[in-house]
Amino acid sequence: MASQREKDAAEYLEKHKIIDLMDNLISMLLFYRPENPREFLIEQLELLKICQQSGVRGPNLFSNSNLDAVFGILDPADQKYITFAQYKHALTMLGIKDVNECPDGVNEDRISHETFRTEA
Repeated sequence: MASQREKDAAEYLEKHKIIDLMDNLISMLLFYRPENPREFLIEQLELLKICQQSGVRGPNLFSNSNLDAVFGILDPADQKYITFAQYKHALTMLGIKDVNECPDGVNEDRISHETFRTEA
């Protein structure tokens, strides 16, 4: 059984999404493999701070071309949309934990390429 101190620590980490942040930073480190990892981490944290202050999404492991490729795989007939189930599965596989359950197009079960990119 966890002590109160361990419960408080776990609650703090969850509240501030520290585990998600560390997972993302480590993934970026392993993906980009910068020569100076400490400098890279500092740059990513500074960029994240600027993004939060300006209301823009922060650094991401996947580029738009990566997201375009994923969307293309899900839309081989080039219909310009995917289903909500495809959208949700793709975002989950990309490691996105807080998937928007009501993206544009959900009522028609047609998630556009632009919506997919925005949500990812």
